[in-house]
Amino acid sequence: MGICEGRVVVVTGAGNGLGRAYALGLAAEGAKVVVNDLGVGTHGEAGEAKGAAEQVADEIRAAGGEAVANTDDVADWEAGKRIVGTALDAFGALHAVVNNAGFVRDRMFVSCTPEEWDAVTRVHLRGHFCTSRHAVDYWRAEAKAGRPIDARIINTTSGAGLQGSVGQSAYSAAKAGIAALTLVQAAELARYGITANALAPNARTRMTMTAFAETMTSKQDATFDPYAPENTAPLVAWLASEASRHVTGQVFEPFGGAIRLAEGWTDGPASPDRDSRLEAAEIGGIVDALIARRAPAKPVYGA
Repeated sequence: MGICEGRVVVVTGAGNGLGRAYALGLAAEGAKVVVNDLGVGTHGEAGEAKGAAEQVADEIRAAGGEAVANTDDVADWEAGKRIVGTALDAFGALHAVVNNAGFVRDRMFVSCTPEEWDAVTRVHLRGHFCTSRHAVDYWRAEAKAGRPIDARIINTTSGAGLQGSVGQSAYSAAKAGIAALTLVQAAELARYGITANALAPNARTRMTMTAFAETMTSKQDATFDPYAPENTAPLVAWLASEASRHVTGQVFEPFGGAIRLAEGWTDGPASPDRDSRLEAAEIGGIVDALIARRAPAKPVYGA
């Protein structure tokens, strides 16, 4: 009996890469899975991967699991409602949403167009909002009806969102927003029995291969492939299970066979408060002293 036996989970962007690995891993642990994938390419272009959701759902069913495909756009408000409705219609319940769908349009900040910026932030940040918001509406209604809720939101941020990535300003900004969104969801939704956590995976996907192909293939032939997307699937299954109900508001950075817990923004060194206004001419020395005392920050990717 798997750790997710009887749980119903929506996985967005589940036609390839990490999402596919999550869907298969959840099903192997007993979950009933809604495999959502719009069927677009790595840059959001249409027509490249049509049928991806159906293929993964077929693969789950062929292995003895339960799954249905959904091809709705996660960033469309009404489509997000349909994604949740797919779970309810097919399986009569919903216990977790894994927000994974996204694409990249890498560009240096000085070259990024408004259209590229909007497209990337839409699929990542708005995409996390639409599906989860409809799921929360369902869970709140169940809670108000007196039915116990043990629900999960599992978001996808990135190292780019936690520390920035050269050539990925829109993607980094969206992923940073998702990390902050996770904190707010965790704080606001606990009263309903809903947890919210996020992943910042380091794995080989269609997106990472566009920017970090050399790194992502460097250990592909090793006995253990640390960049294989399947390595992240057990953490997702655990977070979707009942066993994780005590964990919320966390960002995990899984890589290979290890899990790192991210430590977010927190108070750093401060200058003494002298109960009087500082003079502009004093600021430089104070700031330099604070920077010298703080823990060194992780460098921006690509810097």
